[in-house]
Amino acid sequence: MSDALKHECGIAVIRLLKPLEYYKEKYGSAFYGVNKMYLMMEKQHNRGQDGAGFASIKLDTKPGERYISRVRSVAQQPIQDIFGRINERINNELTAHPEYANNVALQKQHIPYIGEVLLGHVRYGTFGKNSEESVHPFLRQNNWMHRNLIMAGNFNMTNVKELFANLIELGQHPKEYTDTITIMEKIGHFLDDAVSKIYKDLKKEGYNKREASPLIAERLKVAKILRRAAKNWDGGYAMAGLIGHGDSFVLRDPAGIRPAYYYKDDEIVVVASERPVIQTVFNVNFEDVKELDPGKAIIIKKSGEVRFKQILEPLERKSCSFERIYFSRGSDAEIYQERKMLGKLLMPKVLEAIDNDTKNTVFSYIPNTAETSFFGMIETAEAYINKKKTHTILNGQRSLSAEKVTEILSERARIEKIAIKDVKLRTFITEDSSRDDLVAHVYDVTYGVIKPEDNLVIIDDSIVRGTTLKMSILKMLDRLNPKKIIVVSSAPQIRYPDCYGIDMANLESLVAFRAALDLLKDANKYHIVEDVYNKCISQTDLDDKHVQNFVKEIYDPFSDEEISDKISELLSNESIKAEVKIIFQPVENLHKACPDHLGDWYFTGNYPTVGGNRVVNRAFINFFEGNNERAY
Repeated sequence: MSDALKHECGIAVIRLLKPLEYYKEKYGSAFYGVNKMYLMMEKQHNRGQDGAGFASIKLDTKPGERYISRVRSVAQQPIQDIFGRINERINNELTAHPEYANNVALQKQHIPYIGEVLLGHVRYGTFGKNSEESVHPFLRQNNWMHRNLIMAGNFNMTNVKELFANLIELGQHPKEYTDTITIMEKIGHFLDDAVSKIYKDLKKEGYNKREASPLIAERLKVAKILRRAAKNWDGGYAMAGLIGHGDSFVLRDPAGIRPAYYYKDDEIVVVASERPVIQTVFNVNFEDVKELDPGKAIIIKKSGEVRFKQILEPLERKSCSFERIYFSRGSDAEIYQERKMLGKLLMPKVLEAIDNDTKNTVFSYIPNTAETSFFGMIETAEAYINKKKTHTILNGQRSLSAEKVTEILSERARIEKIAIKDVKLRTFITEDSSRDDLVAHVYDVTYGVIKPEDNLVIIDDSIVRGTTLKMSILKMLDRLNPKKIIVVSSAPQIRYPDCYGIDMANLESLVAFRAALDLLKDANKYHIVEDVYNKCISQTDLDDKHVQNFVKEIYDPFSDEEISDKISELLSNESIKAEVKIIFQPVENLHKACPDHLGDWYFTGNYPTVGGNRVVNRAFINFFEGNNERAY
């Protein structure tokens, strides 16, 4: 993607089902879980580089022994920083106490971070400061082991204001107004309530406080706690939690917006945001890694029993397609094929744009996530060229010389690496013209492979704001003097803000929205903007379930092609000599490529939860009133 986006997060949960001595004997180290967590977090670093956190719980510790460890970092390389600190602490303890080396019981008793229940998180900040205090996992502490709660998630809630107010009604005083704190305190409230009720029952049965503790762990119904806590949540989430005595869970939102995958055998249970991460780290097959169903929680009790519970009634499945296009690891077997199909489905539009002149066209991509779609596009281009060769040879019958046949057969799609991301330049100069000049040099180009009569087709995974395309890429490509520059987006036009975890909180930054506004001006229909504003205002006091997305009316007067052409006009200027055309993937093709992942609200405005319509209308109100505020 040419536009930098802050987005997503990654979670990882590991539950060791055997005693630590088992892993020492089989794998050579009681730190097996810690080592695997490092790999899982590294393999998900694509999902978050602003911060990282790790927490662990030791089972069956004695009173007075530390059983919870946590470390978080916002260093430049946060994952390496975390595990560097963990390893340093472990090595210092082993050096100071050689007697720990082959004694797993002593290691567990005295060395932090070693434990049976582990939680990791990588973060891209979508809201709030990027400080260590903002990094997951979050910890809710209590002297009662069962009331300690550690939380981390890949999520955004659309109704934090409502949830925050609910906490205040319950008599709580949350320390921050953030969705993470709000969610943790909501679960914590019902956790406290459940523990208190179980203890009262046990007391009636004649148990004292010490005898009650292990029985509370057995009787605690995590699914019931989650049902009560999540009742009014609206958003996309994969929420992971550890309870101090050793129960753990991951809950997925009922529309399946955010991803969650799991694997279990007799040694381990593991949950992550990405399937290939589990495959690679634990060397298991594709079919062994399962997807957690929408609205369900995987609950691992302290005993090691694994339960799958339906916490929320599933909604229409709307797992995020944009995540498949760009954010997730392309090494996933399904995602790889989906991205290739996105490229293949674009080829008819590309052929039309180049007048079927493949001989005078160079194909390339903007690194690196568009590479797989590029492969799909080229496969289709090669198929078209082969069909053309066959037709030419058959029509030539016996009149073709051997040299001519060789010439016909030698034609192939011209593939070059054109755009190269040279360096992540820091815009340390604040004066606009100087900063623009720096941005224009983020990409370098390969010289000497484009002829003046050539078309240059370059595919990107998506075009969001268009800033880098306008300020850097198109200018650099134009230096190669092609006849025509065709930029192809494997994603459809991004028209609406996201509110489920990707940092696209306002409308005016989206180039498709700006193009629609310009078209309204050109057509003397700009009054529609005020009409939409008034409709949005009229809904501000309605319940979310009654709110409609009136922002769609901004786009309704125009075809996709008209908006694409206006985007081409907005992103090019008089300094660019080549003709510029931008092609977007049609939404129907997106659905063909990703048939099981139909969450397309970025492109269609069809939000998967009722809170989405309120957010998009609030984003429009903010735009119209000139408020530089988040819509959620």
